[in-house]
Amino acid sequence: MRRSSGACDKVDQADRRDFLRLAMSASLLLLAHPARADTDLVAIEQFSASGESLGIKDVPKVEKSDAAWQALLAPESYAVARHAATEAPRSGQYWDAKGDGLYRCICCATALFDSHTKFWSHTGWPSFYAPISRHNVVEKPDLSLGQERTAVSCALCDAHLGHVFSDGPEPTGLRYCMNSVALAFVPRAPS
Repeated sequence: MRRSSGACDKVDQADRRDFLRLAMSASLLLLAHPARADTDLVAIEQFSASGESLGIKDVPKVEKSDAAWQALLAPESYAVARHAATEAPRSGQYWDAKGDGLYRCICCATALFDSHTKFWSHTGWPSFYAPISRHNVVEKPDLSLGQERTAVSCALCDAHLGHVFSDGPEPTGLRYCMNSVALAFVPRAPS
């Protein structure tokens, strides 16, 4: 869907510029710290800017020091992605966003969710009924609040994204309740 408003075009251009800066920073950090022979490889499904699968590739797991993550991320993103904090409901920029595109990891730019799976959950956080690929996320038990939940992280860099619950819509019945500050939205490029 093409927008005709000049203001929307400027926002789309700004979103793309911000994403390109993020991707460039992540690439430069990967080049500065090349993979060692003992580095773990992770199978990640890669996606084009139009949302088409480019296939599954084994890539080196992204590992950085806490200081490197802190230098790379905004304070709110750092607290959530690297230390499993939670943003306040309705405070994130994507909780009610309706744009067409991909939601990528704020830390490493891995594709995580497609806007086609986003739904209104009445929770105040962006919610999706499925990840873009099961290869790109990791789910682990989380007992941190004295209740059993399932935490969701980026498979490539271990960034904490949010939690998944079993009260979502069909076709999966799942609700991936994510933190906006752990995501970078990139408008879909034309195919």
